Amino acid sequence: MEGDASDSLVTIKNIERELICPACKELFTHPLILPCQHSICHKCVKELLLSLDDSFNDVGSDNSNQSSPRLRLPSPSMDKIDRINRPGWKRNSLTPRTTTFPCPGCEHDVDLGERGINGLFRNFTLETIVERYRQAARAATAIMCDLCKPPPQESTKSCMDCSASYCNECFKIYHPWGTVKAQHEYVGPTTNFRPKVLMCPEHETERINMYCELCRRPVCHLCKLGGNHSNHRVTTMSSAYKTLKEKLSKDIDFLIGKESQVKSQISELNLLMKETECNGERAKEEAISHFEKLFEVLEERKSSVLKAIDASKKLRLDKFQTQVEEYQGLLENNGLVGYAQEVLKETDQSCFVQTAKQLHLRIQKATESLKSFRPAAQTSFEDYVVNTSKQTELLGELSFFSSGVDVPEINEEQSKIYNNALITWHHSEKDKADSYVLEYRKINRDEEMVPWNEVEVSGTSKVVSNLESNSHYAFRVRAYKGSICSPCSRELTLHTPPAPVFSFLFDEKCGYNNERLLLNLKRDRVESRAGFNTLLAADRIQVGYYTSLDYIIGDAGITKGKHFWAFRVEPYSYLVKVGVASSDKLQEWLHSPRDAVSPRYEQDSGHDSGSEDACFESSQPFTLVTIGMKKFFTPKSPTSNEPENRVLPMPTSIGIFLDYDKGKVSFYDMDHMKCLYERQVDCSHTMYPAFALMGSGGIQLEEPITAKYLEYQEDMEFKNPM
Repeated sequence: MEGDASDSLVTIKNIERELICPACKELFTHPLILPCQHSICHKCVKELLLSLDDSFNDVGSDNSNQSSPRLRLPSPSMDKIDRINRPGWKRNSLTPRTTTFPCPGCEHDVDLGERGINGLFRNFTLETIVERYRQAARAATAIMCDLCKPPPQESTKSCMDCSASYCNECFKIYHPWGTVKAQHEYVGPTTNFRPKVLMCPEHETERINMYCELCRRPVCHLCKLGGNHSNHRVTTMSSAYKTLKEKLSKDIDFLIGKESQVKSQISELNLLMKETECNGERAKEEAISHFEKLFEVLEERKSSVLKAIDASKKLRLDKFQTQVEEYQGLLENNGLVGYAQEVLKETDQSCFVQTAKQLHLRIQKATESLKSFRPAAQTSFEDYVVNTSKQTELLGELSFFSSGVDVPEINEEQSKIYNNALITWHHSEKDKADSYVLEYRKINRDEEMVPWNEVEVSGTSKVVSNLESNSHYAFRVRAYKGSICSPCSRELTLHTPPAPVFSFLFDEKCGYNNERLLLNLKRDRVESRAGFNTLLAADRIQVGYYTSLDYIIGDAGITKGKHFWAFRVEPYSYLVKVGVASSDKLQEWLHSPRDAVSPRYEQDSGHDSGSEDACFESSQPFTLVTIGMKKFFTPKSPTSNEPENRVLPMPTSIGIFLDYDKGKVSFYDMDHMKCLYERQVDCSHTMYPAFALMGSGGIQLEEPITAKYLEYQEDMEFKNPM
């Protein structure tokens, strides 16, 4: 018996790897079964959902903007925990749901559905095995009786119905013969108590009695009759138990029968590990040798260049020194002038003429040099600047000899940056890689080079988060096929927005005109239709009458901080106005739209009204720019009244940056993150994203970049496996 116990201990300890949660890397605690059939701790699922919930709040700038209409609680994290545990929990429809998260085991997105955590089964079998492992690991630690008076005695058995452990005496007292408790199920001492009957998480009063073969999970009869599994193929629990147990037993017997083969392959793997270690060290030595040769070449070129600079410097200094000495000779009682003064003292005419002729030529030459002073040499060393750009580029591409794996190419058109960065790349099908490594780093113009961050990716797209605002980032990718690595791709540089992204949707309740505006179900796209209603009103249109604009605003306001949002204006749009407006100004517009939208009323209308220029310098509670006919029109200003200075090509995507605290709004070309126009705005009231359309037109809000961007690609890969 002691030998059997020892063997059991060894077996339990040998499976520790299977008992580790992929999220927290510790032994499972109350493991739950995800839809992908991997298990994860209950607390780890909570933490993953909370972290994603916080990231979505960051996307909407809610963390930095306490005045957001969607951020109502001073302590949201505790409320989140309650909501996640509550059945039927949903996020507000205005923000993305966080019931979807990547499984830590397989990295595929899993959706918990409407019920969230409450819709998951608890893995009692795994929990029991973990408990046996814990007991084996702490064999010397006894489980004490839960009912003994202090000091408690060591327990001898545990009741699964009472979920408590007892010593012999307490068990007799609390489970007397002839009572119902005497029929309770008891086992050896344990701290792992599980229900005797597994209940359905969807219908909490129903027992699990069937197995859905499509979803690979137990269900109850109500799930089959009218629930999510009504059209799925199900089987009885006993049949599923028998089938799965036979398959598992057969597979285990097969593996046990191949034990000698497994041991042989383990020995072979150990030899390969040693060989890899030796070959790796040899490759490192060869690489070091190659780099040392490069260092020698660089040192030689460095020495040669420095010698050339020193020689040129010495030659120039010698010329300057000679010139200085010559000019010093022009001083009184010094050099040439002093010598000439002595010659003038000669009284013998013959001797004087003999000497003075040549001296006079030298004096004339010196006089001319004074009139046209020119340094004897140049001080600039522009001709000696070492051009290393080409060599630097070559060194940046320095890699191994051709490995048979093509270099992946980053798709600049599909890669974009908003609240996060979405990086996509192409790779030839013939050299399909096993995995990729995406590298990125912040580019600091005035500081030392920042090290690369690395992310391993299984597909050809990756969303990178936690990037700093108003910063340049460089991205590059390399491919891995087996143990072979390709060179890095060409770098792609992207500029993050100047502030955190503000998340909102179009408001369908405030000022929305459903006769002329068409809002989609997601409320992130609005279109203006110049349709039948406009024709019916045509008899009222006369000269001097301006057709009114149809306004629509965002469903979230801003009362502090810096915020940025982006959108696309459809190229066919005739007239669209975009910008910000205060709550009181919006009420004024929406209550008297015909007067409020007169071009004479608006400071940016482009019409020659006297009020425009007069009030331009003063801060107003709104700022709107005009977009239409594929053009971007900036408002008039005292310094830029010419039409050609106010008309720009319409960017593909337009961004708006509002600094509420400084009272300034800026309009950006999102493609190049370039500011097109900025001005002061009165932010004494709540500010809202404001839009107005006239005639045919459309506006599409930029969708925040999340892991959802990759779902379509993953689905396509799943449907079309190679």
